[in-house]
Amino acid sequence: MSGTDWLGSKADEDGYRPPPDLHTDKPHPARIYDYLLGGRDNFAADREASSGITEGWPNLPKSMRANRDFLVRVTRYLAAELGFRQFVDIGTGLPTSPNLHEVAQEVAPESRILYVDNDPIVLVHARALLTSTPEGRTAYVDADLRDTDAILNSEEYREILDLDRPVALTLLAVMHYILDQGEARDIIARLMEPLPQGSALVLSTTTHISAPEEVHKGIASYNAKGIAARSMDQTEVEDLFGGLELLPPGVTLINHWHPDDAAARFIDAHVHMLGGVAIKR
Repeated sequence: MSGTDWLGSKADEDGYRPPPDLHTDKPHPARIYDYLLGGRDNFAADREASSGITEGWPNLPKSMRANRDFLVRVTRYLAAELGFRQFVDIGTGLPTSPNLHEVAQEVAPESRILYVDNDPIVLVHARALLTSTPEGRTAYVDADLRDTDAILNSEEYREILDLDRPVALTLLAVMHYILDQGEARDIIARLMEPLPQGSALVLSTTTHISAPEEVHKGIASYNAKGIAARSMDQTEVEDLFGGLELLPPGVTLINHWHPDDAAARFIDAHVHMLGGVAIKR
């Protein structure tokens, strides 16, 4: 990676690289997500915050699991049914197998995946995201979703992607951290602008439509813990796909998007994520 080592810090004149500041005293959404899915890359502040959030939002872990299943189904669909071989996954989070590249490269070993996140602990674990097949490629960019220029101008973006061929942009469980709807639309527009016709936008985000009281309590807890977040209704999520052609079944609770046997485990009241896939024409 250009300008930084795997710990996200530059070396001094003697080659010493200081460890990243993981801010372990403050809860972080990626580590809360990890904890609620049974992971081990979290700290006391994350576990304490998780307990407070799930007190009012008890089905959050089930909804998060449904989102992981959605990632698997949608990636397999894009690779196997639509022939996508290039993916940009922004808001990657901590590596949780199967990762997007594992699903895509199982279908098509030549697939190329660019991961993007700005959490230091994700950067520390980025090696787990780079176990590509020999035929394919994976890379990681340390950048914030809001800093679209840093993503689009990165060396890895230029090296991994062939912008003469369709690219699937995946924004899974990340847009609910953008509180302003206009800003969210603008971010997506900037990220989609350089992608050629035939490219896809894949999006999932928190909604309250399936369990309003529970989700509103949970979102309030996130905000009280210093993690700014919101939930969206159907119209707001559809608005994020503006100018693109939504594929059937459109924007829906993610357990209803091309469901398989795993999706059948979930009931709607426990799934608090809307998602969809749209194509740039």
